[in-house]
This record gives sequence, structure tokens and C-alpha cells, in this order.
Amino acid sequence: MNKNMLYRSIPKVDVLLEDEAIQELIGRYSRDTVMEAIHMEMDKLRRFIGECEEEEACRAQIKRLAPNIERTVAAMHTPNMCMVINGTGTILHTNLGRAPIGQEHMKRLSAIATGYSNLEYNLEAGRRGERYSHFEKLLCKLTGAEAAMAVNNNAAAVMLILSSLAKGGEVVVSRGELVEIGGKFRIPDVMEQSGAVLVEVGTTNKTHYDDYENAVTEETKALLKVHTSNYRIVGFTQSVGIDELIPIAKKHNIPVIEDLGSGVLIDLSRYGITYEPTVQESIAKGADVVCFSGDKLLGGPQAGIIIGRKKYIDMMKKNQLTRALRIDKFTAAALEMVLQEYLSEETAVRNIPVLGMITRSLEDVEQDAKELCRLLNEEGLPARIELAPCESQIGGGSLPLERIPSMAAAIHPEKISVAELEERMRHLPVPVIPRTVNDTVLLDVRTIERRFFKVIAEQFTQHKILEESSIKNKR
Repeated sequence: MNKNMLYRSIPKVDVLLEDEAIQELIGRYSRDTVMEAIHMEMDKLRRFIGECEEEEACRAQIKRLAPNIERTVAAMHTPNMCMVINGTGTILHTNLGRAPIGQEHMKRLSAIATGYSNLEYNLEAGRRGERYSHFEKLLCKLTGAEAAMAVNNNAAAVMLILSSLAKGGEVVVSRGELVEIGGKFRIPDVMEQSGAVLVEVGTTNKTHYDDYENAVTEETKALLKVHTSNYRIVGFTQSVGIDELIPIAKKHNIPVIEDLGSGVLIDLSRYGITYEPTVQESIAKGADVVCFSGDKLLGGPQAGIIIGRKKYIDMMKKNQLTRALRIDKFTAAALEMVLQEYLSEETAVRNIPVLGMITRSLEDVEQDAKELCRLLNEEGLPARIELAPCESQIGGGSLPLERIPSMAAAIHPEKISVAELEERMRHLPVPVIPRTVNDTVLLDVRTIERRFFKVIAEQFTQHKILEESSIKNKR
């Protein structure tokens, strides 16, 4: 094989620029973009020829140069972030965006986001307002707190609280509550960034009342309680509750802060889920400041919600960090809409997707799984598709031990491996993210809306992803 001859057969740039399809690309996008794509694809082609030992394959790749340039230009103008179908059964899937926002909420949010809004304008008074005003009264009504605000996530909330109330002083926290959240962000590190000094008490599995009492000094600015929402210590354990910490705090005139992490406003045990402390209970027990996430069990947008005594919330609102950590108009609007649903628990469970998925009965889920199996089988795909029991999980650092009985469409491919099928599903126009168990692809329908069932079935057929000769379909 004469590779020099192959290299010389690659079209010159000026020749490519005269191609009708390339000219159309230049007109649609720009010359600079097309030139960048040409150079990228020509470099790839030269590398391919250098590594390939089959002349026929090299010549075929050379013929694909122009189409490859078109695909590269199109990819450069296609957003990388896209909607995916979550078939994993993990309801709060951190990698897939955690809590989905309801369609009705998004319609209302779209009207606000595509124009101007009264984000920081008081329509009644006709003057500058506060972005927290849209949901502060709601939060206070729902939780019993005196005041509320929100920042961009719960780690930011913890940092702002400590920076405002304990900077330069000591904060007492149990060793068993020094949690690490995703991405190796840890409570001690967040505390250090806030300017507060960590004072650890107790042991990993046991912390007593006296441990807190003995740790308080003139330098102590606060007691911090961290709910272990993303793991559990079981067995020989003991911890000190908020109600037990209140007397110590009052004696020394310092606040009690509770980081509830996942945060929940309704008692999920009514729906067969393991009991999780509610935000209202923390306030009722006397916590001075409570913070929690917006996009976990609350079922809203990403946010770090802070509630508590007005004097402390006011201190945080005046902190210079607040502007750097503040939420935007999309979050403020979405948060208000989600919180309004909680004025009725029945409405919240019906209209907030996360709560709907958590509380759905196994019977309902099974009916959906049967329907998805029927649609897939009607496509005549080269695979055995059957109903299969499985378990969903809450995810997102919430209720780590909880498993919810569920049902899935189990796919056993006949011509390709499970690994190949899983990869092809990820590259569909609307990517489908499944769970693989025991050499089977599972689509847990608890986390799949019915409106996507036909989309899944049609994509499987149109893109022939179960066929041996299928070519991976890049978006």
C-alpha cells in the first residue's frame, strides 16, 4: 500500500471550498467555522491513513471527508446539553440533573424567562424590591420560620451561614456528622472557607450531650448539627438531637444551626418510605437556622434554602458573599412555583415529579412497564423483551438505604452485547440511560414518563440499535 499516494489523494483545501455542500455550510454558518472543521477532519484523516493498513478502508475514509466536515460543523453548533430519558430507576440522579421540573411549571417559567420580570421590583410600591420576597413568605408559612432566603446550592448556604454567624470563631460539630458530598466537597473544608474554626466532638459512632457542653468556650459562635442524609451509621450509635442542643445554646447565647441536606416538607413515611426529618420539625424543635437543598426531596431547582430567625437571616442578607452566591431569576421563579404546590400535600404529590415518582404504587408502575414492553415487542426487535421486577432508589444523597419496589422492561439483545446496546442507547437523538444488571438492560419505568414510551420504541427501530451492523448514531 502506497501511503504517500493516499496522502496526495486527499482533496486540497481550496478544492473543498469549491464544493457545493461546503459553500452551503459557509453561507449557513461562517467561513472561519468551516475552515476550522476542515482542518480538524483533515488532521483526523491523515492520522487514520497513518494507522490503517487497508487501502480500501483508507480510500473509503477519504470519500467521507466532505460529509464528515458537514457533521463536524453541525456538531459545533449543536448544544452539548440535551434532554435524556432516565431509565435507571434513580429518582434524584445527580449526573442527570437531579429533580426534574414539572411541565406546567416550565410553561410558566418560560413566560417569565423569555421577557422581563419583577425579579427585584416591588409592583405594589413601584420601587426596588428583593428577589427573596417572591418565596420568603411561602417558606415561612410552610415551615414556621421567621425569615428565609436562598443561595445557589446547599454548600453555599452552609458557607454563608457560618461566614455570617461564626467567622473567626469556633463551631462545634459531631465527628459522625463531618459529611462529604459529591465531588469531594466536605463540611470541614466548607467551614474553613467560611472563616470559622471547626471543633470536633464525640466519635464517629457516638456523640453525647456532655461532648457539646464541654466543648463550648468563649470562642464558640455556634453549634452545628448536620443530618447524615447521604449515609447511615447503624449499630452501636448515639447522637444528640436539636432539642437537646437548645438548652446548651441558650445557656451560652449562641445559635444552633442545622444542615438538613436533602430537606423534605412532607412526612414520606405515610407513603411507605423510611421516615426522614422534616424542615418544619427542625424549626419547631428550636433550631435557629436551617438549610437544605432545593433540588433533592423538595423537588425544585438547584438552590440552598436558608430559613430561621429573622435576626440571623438579616445578617446573611447583608453579607457580601450573598451577592456572589445569590440565585438567578430562573431559580427564584421555579422555587416559588414549587413551594406553592406545598400549600396542599395532595397537590404537591400530584404536581411535583419527584414526589410523584417516590409515591407511585407498584401496581401503577407495573401497568406502565407492561405498556413499554408491549410497544417494544410490537417493533419486532431482535431481542427478548419481558417484564422484570427491580428496585428504584431515591438517589441524590437522600435516604441512602431506601429501595422502592419497581418494575422494568428487561431487554436481552440477540445480536449484540449488552455493553454495545447500552452505548448505542446513549447516542440516540434522545439518549436513553438504562441500568444494566446480570447481562440485561433494564428500563425502570418509575423514572420514565409515559410520553417517552413511544419515543423509545421508535428510536430503537429507526436507528436499528439492536442490529449487528448498526452504526452508532451520534447526535
